[in-house]
Parts: sequence; C-alpha cells; structure tokens
Amino acid sequence: MSTTFQLDTSTSRANPTPAPMKRMTVPMIRARKQDGVTAEPIVMLTAYTARQAQLLDAHCDLLLVGDSLGQVIYGLPSTIPVTLEMMANHGAAVVRGSYHSVVIVDMPFGSYEQSPQQAFESAANLLKQSGAAGVKLEGGAAMAETVAFLTQRGIPVIGHVGLTPQAVNVLGGYMARGRSDAEAEMILGDARALDEAGAFAIVVEGVVEPIAIAATRAVACPTIGIGASAQCDGQVLVTDDMLGMFDRVPRFVKKYGDMAEQISDLAARYAAEVRERRFPGPEQTYQPK
Repeated sequence: MSTTFQLDTSTSRANPTPAPMKRMTVPMIRARKQDGVTAEPIVMLTAYTARQAQLLDAHCDLLLVGDSLGQVIYGLPSTIPVTLEMMANHGAAVVRGSYHSVVIVDMPFGSYEQSPQQAFESAANLLKQSGAAGVKLEGGAAMAETVAFLTQRGIPVIGHVGLTPQAVNVLGGYMARGRSDAEAEMILGDARALDEAGAFAIVVEGVVEPIAIAATRAVACPTIGIGASAQCDGQVLVTDDMLGMFDRVPRFVKKYGDMAEQISDLAARYAAEVRERRFPGPEQTYQPK
C-alpha cells in the first residue's frame, strides 16, 4: 500500500491510495506449485471489511472472506447460520478494499451441498454480487462432482479437507483429524479427488502433520494449511485470531500481537478523558471566526 492518501470529501476521511499493481489471478496462484514444489509459499488471511482488506492486501496472495465471520463479526456459535447474503456483502467490501490479492468467498452451509446445480446458482450469485475471483467449499470426494461442475463452467474453486467446520455436528467437535489409519486414508482420498476435479488449491485444516505432508505431496495443486504443517504450499489464519483479538484461540494459532488489550486500553483512555471533560479539546472543536 502506498503512503499517499485521497480525501473522501463526503466523510472527511483520508483513504489510502494503492500503489500501482496488478491483481493476482487464480492461474498465478495455481502456477506457484510446479512439479510438486512451491518455491514461495502462498500467504492467505481472512478479511471481512474494506478497511481490513486495505491493511492486509499488500502482504497477501489470497484474501479469504471466510464464513468464520459468523463467529468473528456476528457472534454466532458456529458457521452454520451464515447466509449467502452475509457472504456476498462482506465479499463485496473486501473486493473494494483490495487491489492485489485474489479474493475468495466461502460458500455457506446449505448453499451448495444439495446438487451441482444448486452450487452453481449460489456461486454465480456470490461472484456477481461481490466481484470475487472464486469460491471455497468444504468436503472431499463427495464434493468432487460439484467442484468439476463449477470449474467447467468458469467458477474457480478452493477445496477444504480434514477438519471441516460446517460438518461440526457430524464430526462431534473441532478435534484434529487423521489420527486413525482409516481417517488418514479418507483425507488423502478427499484431497486427490478435489485435485482431479479441478480445484486450484485445497485448504487442509486441523490434520495431523504427517497426513498434511502426505496430502501436499499427493496433489498437483497447492495445499494451504491451517493447523496442518509448514510443509504445505501455503498457510491461512483467521486474521482476528492472529492479531490477538480473542482470549482463547485454537492451538494452531500464533498470536502476532495483542490487539484486544490495546483496544481496551485506548477505550479506557477515551472514557477517562470524556468523564474528566478533557475530550474534546480545542483541537477537536470548532470555534467562531
């Protein structure tokens, strides 16, 4: 992001003006893995708002408008209640706030599982309303036909195997997957099926490391790990977790800061100044000329 700013006269806010750069494309992401090797790992973070996208864009290859917004933004107990309308609105905001990264929007629960035709209608509407470059959907071999149906009709797809949050009621919780031989083989089979169906990348979540490494080696497209392995072709985290916005985060999250404490401290300073009538001061008020 450049250091120049453009004044929005309607709000009096100065918005960062992006440095000239060409937005990355789905084929560029797919091509990062050549003959099983990704020399430069793919960087992916979640984004839900235009301002968040502005701050993350220059540092990422992919911005994921994750259905995790159900919990992070709306305070829902899981991703299950998230709707297509929510995803489309936040997707459009992230597209408006970004200029470099490929923007991908999660398909919410119930919007694609019924049939490939249902998935196409939902995905087409998401891309039309948001301007995003592609969609992500959960599920392995069972979704391979749908992935092929979408990609053959011009909709790029990221797959998602291992711990799939939309299936939490079936899985019985958010435990790591792949500990048994049968489950490990299923994860590998799911990854291969999505790769063969045309997914341009696959998120591997909450999988024991040897299985994540095996899945990465088993597919031609890039894998993007979250709670998997540094040997995946890229990594993704929920940005709010990474920034330290929540006290409790999954084991696989590394907190790179403590934004929650900083925000609380700043709010406390503001509250104290208001109560002591020290804010607003002369610099924040308009005086007669």
